[in-house]
Amino acid sequence: MKIAVILARSKSKRVIKKNIKIFCGKPIIAWPILAARKTKIFDRIIVSTDDKKIAKIARKYKADTPFLRPAKLADDFAGTSEVVAHAINWLKNHGEHPSSVCCLYATSAFAKPADITQAYNLMNLGKWNFVFSATSLDAQIARTFKLTRTGKVKMSYPKNYNKRTQDLTKNYRDAAQFYWGWSDSWLKKKRIFDKSSSILYLPKWRAVDIDTLEDWKFAEITKKAIISKKNF
Repeated sequence: MKIAVILARSKSKRVIKKNIKIFCGKPIIAWPILAARKTKIFDRIIVSTDDKKIAKIARKYKADTPFLRPAKLADDFAGTSEVVAHAINWLKNHGEHPSSVCCLYATSAFAKPADITQAYNLMNLGKWNFVFSATSLDAQIARTFKLTRTGKVKMSYPKNYNKRTQDLTKNYRDAAQFYWGWSDSWLKKKRIFDKSSSILYLPKWRAVDIDTLEDWKFAEITKKAIISKKNF
């Protein structure tokens, strides 16, 4: 049994009501729900939320909202693994036993059905506890610097001072779109960013993490361009 769990708590501070704010004509939570539905691989698509209004909008787009998330799992300190584990345990207590769970964030407006399916297939090879979306970072991050209190420049990684850009180690970051994991991996709270995980690479322009209003505006411009080109 394959389950999608979309996380959507109510108390967003930097972008008020972020998870249901209109994004390119729809509440932003509609985009990951629709992407999950289009994969046609999920037995259930569940929205985990502490808010009745979010739940109502989720149901409009044909997601399930079988419970309201406890308040202790909807504050600033609740981790993704804890919230997903809560959903799995709720299902098990009601006679359902998911084998694998894909966690998506409500703001995953760039998640593509094909990517979600491809990541599942990669995890299903049996080698990984988790497979998640990621993208690359500019190599120049290895030559970043700080400013001291007196305004002096101090390199963050002094050993890279004389290295050419092409010789710097390539780094990646979490694209914050989706995280596939076996139920057991979620329940045991195994580390996602670890040697037993792998990634599905996404191009940078489809890996916009929406935390601020500036991020939101950039993401919406990018999404509209994708829609107009019919590349999504």
